[in-house]
Amino acid sequence: MLKYYKGSFIFTAICLALAGWLGWELTGNVAGTLGILWITAVLGVLEVSLSFDNAVVNATVLRDMDDKWRHRFLTWGVLIAVFGMRILFPVAIVAIAAKVGPIAAIELAAGDPKRYQEIIEGAHIGIAGFGGAFLGMVGLNFFLDSDKDTHWIAPIERPIAGLSQISGVAIGIVLLVMYAVSTLLTTDEALTYLVAGMLGLVAFIVVHGLGTLLEGDPDAVTGAVARSGLASFLYLEVLDASFSFDGVIGAFALSNNLFIIALGLGIGAMFVRSMTIMLVDHGTLSEYRYLEHGAFYAIIALAIIMLLSANRNLHIPETVTGLIGASLIGLAFWSSVRANKNNPDDTLAEADPVTPSGAPLDGPRGA
Repeated sequence: MLKYYKGSFIFTAICLALAGWLGWELTGNVAGTLGILWITAVLGVLEVSLSFDNAVVNATVLRDMDDKWRHRFLTWGVLIAVFGMRILFPVAIVAIAAKVGPIAAIELAAGDPKRYQEIIEGAHIGIAGFGGAFLGMVGLNFFLDSDKDTHWIAPIERPIAGLSQISGVAIGIVLLVMYAVSTLLTTDEALTYLVAGMLGLVAFIVVHGLGTLLEGDPDAVTGAVARSGLASFLYLEVLDASFSFDGVIGAFALSNNLFIIALGLGIGAMFVRSMTIMLVDHGTLSEYRYLEHGAFYAIIALAIIMLLSANRNLHIPETVTGLIGASLIGLAFWSSVRANKNNPDDTLAEADPVTPSGAPLDGPRGA
């Protein structure tokens, strides 16, 4: 099992070495350097603890990708996650909010971290709208599936699955929640929130529809598989971005240094990817039938929390958010173990058959 985390441990060692060097440059003493190393390590642990649902949902997509795209998810994907979401994304927010260039934004982050933090936190309403809307669509679309015959909490899930016959019902639900929250905001805040939320809906529609678009050539099987892998890869990256929004902002509770935050959260992002690969290769999602359900319930909970957090009076700490997600996944795992014990034959009947690498026996499918 440890083989899956070999790259993560190496990456962690590199990040901690960089954090140590940065700590010495910033403080010039051993105590200050050790303090920064501690903050970096804590950020990494927090990112992992808050991202169990992310790993499970990633695995539901990754199990249908071929080995080449899985490898790219662990290489290109990490670069995008660490440098894109943990460095470039906050810098882009500051550049837009402060109406300065990217270089000036980086200089602001390095020279005036307190002001940098204020700008990032000031953009929370838009981030909450975009991320909450996107994750809401991800969670609802899992349950709005009339063909899904495995239900964890049947009294809730069966009626929701029946609603899938109504075109655009998921979009309608998300818009209604957004409108309700917007009534608790000022006029300017509500406009920012609703526009960001609609962009989140558009992002989901584009990324989700890209899979169908890229798989459209039935005469070129290899090309179709490659395009399907690309679509799944893009979907995973946008999904990771939405998951990481709150983590990036919440990290300011420990440090307002852009580079320390990037190193700490980057460690967590790498471990989440390794965890995802392990889940796929071990066929964990097939073995524990309700694990996906728990993860998608956690996503819906996170989406609701993000959407509500636009009103600062309704803010829920990131640690509580993580505990909710971990608890839902833990309950789903426990229910799966009990179901497998009581109905062992159903496990094989309902599980998707996979090869030792985690790929479906009937070949890769699209996202």
